[in-house]
This record gives sequence, C-alpha cells and structure tokens, in this order.
Amino acid sequence: MIIQLNALLAHLEQRSHEKIDVEPSVVLKDVDSFSIDSLEIGPTWHRLTDIVAVVFDLKSSTNLEKGRSPEGTASIYDAGIGGVVRTLNDFGARFVDIQGDGGFGLFWGPGAYLQAMCAAITIRTFSYEFEAILKDKWANAPSTGFKVGLSSGPVMVKRVGLERHMDMQEPVWVGRPVNYATKAAQQTEPYFIYVTGSIWDVIAENDYLAYSCGCDGGLPKSSPPSFLWHNVELQKIPDAQRYGLALGSSWCQRHGEEFCNLILSGASRRTDIPIEARQKRESLKHGLNMDSAFAERRVEREARFAELREMRKAAQR
Repeated sequence: MIIQLNALLAHLEQRSHEKIDVEPSVVLKDVDSFSIDSLEIGPTWHRLTDIVAVVFDLKSSTNLEKGRSPEGTASIYDAGIGGVVRTLNDFGARFVDIQGDGGFGLFWGPGAYLQAMCAAITIRTFSYEFEAILKDKWANAPSTGFKVGLSSGPVMVKRVGLERHMDMQEPVWVGRPVNYATKAAQQTEPYFIYVTGSIWDVIAENDYLAYSCGCDGGLPKSSPPSFLWHNVELQKIPDAQRYGLALGSSWCQRHGEEFCNLILSGASRRTDIPIEARQKRESLKHGLNMDSAFAERRVEREARFAELREMRKAAQR
C-alpha cells in the first residue's frame, strides 16, 4: 500500500473549507414517523425534536480478558453484549450501535420513554445474572456488569460515509442525548441506573417506575411500597441535565413482568402508595438545585414541542 499523504491532506483541507463555507439544509422531522431507512448520503440533515438514548458499558471488560483464552473472552462478549442487544431490540429500540464493550440504543415515537426505561431496568436485572454466570464458570472473574445511563433531547442525524459503499456508511447522531447518557453511564456502577433530568421530568409521575412493589426479595408483600430514586449530580454535564436521578432497583421476581407490561401499556397510577412515599418524591425536587433545574429544562422542552407543533401545522397546509 502506498499513500499519497500530501495529496490526501490537501484534499481534506480543501473539503473542510468547502463544507464550512456552505451551510447544509436541516429538515425538521416528526419523531412519530421518522424511519432510519429514510437516511441517505447527501447534504441534508434530519432534525428530531426528542429521542431517548440508553447507553450501556461493560465494567472491567479489559480485566475480563486476563487469564482466559480468546475463545473464552469471545463467549463472554457473546453472552453479555448479545443479551443487551436482544433486550434493546425486544423493547423497540429504533437504532442500536455496538462500540467495543458497550453501545447504545435509541428510542423515539410514542412510548419511547417508557420503552427505554423498561429496557434499562431489564438490562440491570440481566446484569446480575450475567455476572453470576461468569463467576460460576470462572471463580476469579472480576466484578463486572453493565453500567447504564439514559438521556433525551433533540438530535440531528444523517448517514455519513462513502457513496456506493454501504459497508462504509453509518448514521451519525449529533446532539446531547447519546453524549449525556454516555457520561451518566461512565459515572455509575452496575448497581444503579443513572438518568439525566430530562428523563426524570417525563417519568417522575409514573408510580410503577417511582415506587417498589412492596415485596421482599420476591416473597409475598411484607412492607409498603417505597420510593426507589435518589438525587445524583452527573459530572461533566454542563447544563441543568446534570441534576439527575439514580435508580438502584431491578425487576421483582414476583411482580416484575406485571409491572413491566403495565408500564408499556401506559398505566401510571397506583392506589397502594403511602402518603409518606409520595411526600418523599415531592421532597426530591428541593435537593441539588432541582427547582431551578426543572424550570430550565421545562422551558427547553416546551420550546422543542412548540417547534414540533409548528412543523405539524406546516405539513397540514
């Protein structure tokens, strides 16, 4: 292989000047009808007003390779990453990308927030079983599991790559959701799911996501439902999304499937939540500057939805 390096660098410089000087067109898309199949190589970017990103990262992946054969390491990735991808797909992720020992799934359209949260809780639940299986086969395997972070917001997307080379094309998602969800996943541990403020603003009033079922390790009910979340400040996120929430709970063996399907069906209100538990959810707003952060995020969200409403009106004209 011989590379004409000087010619390549000159081409890249010229191309950059041309691209910087000409602003590409950006087309606002309705998330309810947008399809990844509509993306093409070309100058046009598609702007979506609201998507949800679920980022997962396998903890201690480098250490998992130590002392194991290439075949053994491959089986770990097949079992772990493959299980997470199956989960994202089954919960309706519209796009999944694998990046080494982690990746992300994107959800948009009706029910996106609920599908993404159910997928995230399922990944966390699976994470425990995955680690137990590794320990059963390799007693000296390091502590591992999947770190999970979620965020949401607007993105711009287009397909980037070489024309006429489908194997060298990939959708590129420009915006905060994947970036912020990645920062959240990096900061957490497999025992918690970290969500940015934009996620909590949407799911906070869902009793099936906010409170426990009241079981004790899958046994018949032994205590009143309790509030499951606590405040967390997400480092390296520069705006109000940094005031996020942490969930340290998995699906209950007894009620998990029931709760999961109720959430996906749109159910949100329960009659068995004690007043004390509801008060705890309300008091959560006053920690970590949550009042001002919520107000800032609400203004941003309402602006996005106003943009979407105008787009829909224009489409009807």
